[in-house]
Amino acid sequence: MATMTLFLPDPMKAWIEEETRKGDYASTSDFMRDLVRRERERRKPEMTLEELRAMLADARASGVSDRSFEEIIAEGDRILAARKLAHE
Repeated sequence: MATMTLFLPDPMKAWIEEETRKGDYASTSDFMRDLVRRERERRKPEMTLEELRAMLADARASGVSDRSFEEIIAEGDRILAARKLAHE
């Protein structure tokens, strides 16, 4: 793993250290890695109109599901959780 030195204003450094102390992050490095991961995710290119149209066509072609709304949402939650773990 590479090392990087950052120069931050004191209030920013204090805020990062406070966020780390809250227990969601093991260290300030862990906190910074999470910020970078989230920023990379935020900057991913958006779906093109053609990709969206293809997705909608596939959805229409698949027909009506026999699963309940709750089952579909639960599956989506499982997929999202798996993707989050894969990006950590």
